[in-house]
Amino acid sequence: MATQDYAASVQGVAIRVTRLDPSGNLLEGPMDSYTTSSFIRVSFTPEYEEGDEITEKRADGTVCISFKAPDTLKRVTMEIAICDPDPEFTALVAGGILLTRQGTPGDDSTSQSAGWASSQVGEDPSRDGVAVEVWSYAVQNGRKAGTNPYYQWIFPYVKVRQSGDRVIENGLLANTFEGFGLGNINFGTGPGEAWEWPSATDRPYLFARVPWAPLGLNGFYTWAAGDPPEATRTDELDDPSPGVNVPGTTAYDPGEPIDLILASTEDDGDDKSTASPGDTFPAEATVTASDAPNAAKLAGLGYVADPTSAWTNGQKITVGTFDFNWSGTAWAAGAHA
Repeated sequence: MATQDYAASVQGVAIRVTRLDPSGNLLEGPMDSYTTSSFIRVSFTPEYEEGDEITEKRADGTVCISFKAPDTLKRVTMEIAICDPDPEFTALVAGGILLTRQGTPGDDSTSQSAGWASSQVGEDPSRDGVAVEVWSYAVQNGRKAGTNPYYQWIFPYVKVRQSGDRVIENGLLANTFEGFGLGNINFGTGPGEAWEWPSATDRPYLFARVPWAPLGLNGFYTWAAGDPPEATRTDELDDPSPGVNVPGTTAYDPGEPIDLILASTEDDGDDKSTASPGDTFPAEATVTASDAPNAAKLAGLGYVADPTSAWTNGQKITVGTFDFNWSGTAWAAGAHA
């Protein structure tokens, strides 16, 4: 076996958390894995069960037999601290619901995370848990090692919740999560199939020197196998869905983690893909009712008539202050005549 270079672990450069299913398998949906460099620390403490100690004495008070069973590892206790409230990270590791707001009216691709709402009273905030991976620099002789310049620390099954006092004051609001970690053999080769020792993931924590870290990546990503793994950004929320246990909405389905998104109820107009008679939409700067070419722009902006047959007299949609109708083949200015 070759001699190692004895590099130290210095600083933390990235953290990735990935949602698990009830069996501990990594989920691979567009909002199941979140990577960030905006964290303060990840700390863990091995927790042991003390072995029983058996001591028997002779009749004269001297020790007849003494035996101490070995202490055994039960779990690791975990604490994660991040720099800001980060609603996306919080919703992934500590449950609750992610609140989103539409950026450009009618354009779901510009939806943005606006905030977070906690779990309900009596609800398990961590649900099926997450896998946590952390990268640090491997430093030798005052600089990053030339070979395998990172340590990758893996906690294959973690359940955490928010902890500590939340104080809004002249200072940083604490954003900490604490809980425990266990082994999870179903972590396997990890996101992007980059972990080389899947058979060791039945232990609560493990680490290795690696050549790559997800530096500069912040947000939701899906991961494909490669060298290094290929990351695809998935922050855009194409179809925000109702949240968890919100009155009047679909209840949370553990098999559909994306249901943890709650879209804003702010009135930004109906969905353009179902423009039906009587619908109203926000004003479009490039659309007026002055001539037919401007009406034709509606199709290019995503307005789809429903029904697609010619509308009847008086039927129309309203965009800003202008009316339009569907002739059966194209948009036309004004109400149908």
